[in-house]
Amino acid sequence: MASNTGRAYFQLVGYHFNPDDITRLLGIEPTAVDAAGAKSGLDKPVISSWELSTDTVTDDVDVYKLTEMIIKQLEPVKEKILQVAKSHNLSPRIGVVVVLSVDKDESVPDVGFGARTIRFLADIGAFINVDYQLSERI
Repeated sequence: MASNTGRAYFQLVGYHFNPDDITRLLGIEPTAVDAAGAKSGLDKPVISSWELSTDTVTDDVDVYKLTEMIIKQLEPVKEKILQVAKSHNLSPRIGVVVVLSVDKDESVPDVGFGARTIRFLADIGAFINVDYQLSERI
């Protein structure tokens, strides 16, 4: 049977910006970018994103630990995140993607956030997104 999997990520999302500018300003290499908005005209709003993600983990999915890993990387550049979010009109967010096993013997992981994570997210005005999915039946 399929096991539970999960990952955590931090994103800066907005219209008409180049994610390479964010990488340069923060000094952190993202795990993913979408530069669609950087290439579009101002007449059509198109979203770009800059993302820093953990690896996808299997079996023992610990959302507290995954989000803490992201926050530890971002804390040293918190002021830069605030500046770049304001200057580029970006929306910061942290997300968790959990794919739940359909195996009835598999435990369901706890999804929550520690005080350190909550404090950091509040300081930068971030949104939280939790995405639950079910694994495919095999």
